[in-house]
Amino acid sequence: MTSNKRRRLLALCASFGLASCAKQESTAPKSPGAGLSMRPYGDRSPFEKTLRGARESTKSIGVGSSRTPLHELYGTITPSSLHFERHHAGVPVIDPAQHRLLIHGMVDAPVSFSMEDLRRLPSITRPYFIECSGNGGGELAGNAGADASRSHGLLSNSEWTGIKLSTLLSAAKMQSGASWVIAEGADACRMARSIPITKAMDDALVVYAQNGEAIRPEQGYPLRLLLPGWEGNASIKWLHRLHVASEPAMSNQETAHYTDLHPTGKATIFSFEMEASSVITRPSGSQKLAGSGFHEISGLAWSGRGKVAKVEVSTDGGKIWQAAVLDEPVMTKAVVRFRMPWQWDGQATVISSRCIDETGYVQPTRDQILADRGPSSNYHYNGIKSWRVEADGSVKNV
Repeated sequence: MTSNKRRRLLALCASFGLASCAKQESTAPKSPGAGLSMRPYGDRSPFEKTLRGARESTKSIGVGSSRTPLHELYGTITPSSLHFERHHAGVPVIDPAQHRLLIHGMVDAPVSFSMEDLRRLPSITRPYFIECSGNGGGELAGNAGADASRSHGLLSNSEWTGIKLSTLLSAAKMQSGASWVIAEGADACRMARSIPITKAMDDALVVYAQNGEAIRPEQGYPLRLLLPGWEGNASIKWLHRLHVASEPAMSNQETAHYTDLHPTGKATIFSFEMEASSVITRPSGSQKLAGSGFHEISGLAWSGRGKVAKVEVSTDGGKIWQAAVLDEPVMTKAVVRFRMPWQWDGQATVISSRCIDETGYVQPTRDQILADRGPSSNYHYNGIKSWRVEADGSVKNV
């Protein structure tokens, strides 16, 4: 490196408050055999912390969930192996050669599709998030997650490939008066949810691939319903039956569970849409800043209503909000990463983010949600998440 180039590099480091840059040396192997040999399946560098086992899991017999370690990831796409999971009766092992999707009920032409049939149909690939409606529920009750995984880890974002549900329903020739589709999975509990025809004929997909490969067993292999922007429980996994009907099934999972309780004791049902939300992932809980000076604040934002229009960040406990930069492209009902430069003065403070979507909806505070629903509602919590940065650089939940 020439002396002029080195001086420019040192000046750049100083402008960001970084330590002096040491002399750069090449780390390339001296011969082809000095590095890693070619492998049939790529893995992480030995210098990178493995994320195997990074999903925090809770389970009992046949029921469980695993959270995505959002604070460990970059970009917006969740690796398939780290996608959050939630199942109510274990994960079935299904031979795709034997699996079929039946469409019946209020249709003139009941039809049964094999996986080979489905893969022959026109396909579509789109990035969408899936979020459990219980994501962040502990925050409302005052049990703040210690890190982004425990506060918001029931959220993942993938590239999905499949067929538009409207294509399949059109092939079955729905009858007049059909207004609901009851989707059922092939797991032990036959998980079922009622889907309005308007959603089914809009952007709903029946997917068989995720991030360029077949969906994983925990995500519904070999076939899953995907309802962009709606609560994850309604995107039925191991999909094997679609019953077209004139009314909803009023199943256990849409009456006793996945409802929004209000202080009056009444509950709202079929509140499918996930509202605008966001979380800062760097710096966030359980991380530690190396010292005062320049740091990039980065996080994730999403909305089931459509595109994220704006994300604002506060570094002083919510007194002043500044617009963050959104990484392009911003896709509808998909996670977007936001970033904002921050010159930290080394003093203890609180950092927060809030999302505004294209409909004008503004992510609310926890107090606003409490005033509307009270403290006993476990679903659809999307309150503003804050992290406290201590003077020693450690970051904790608020």
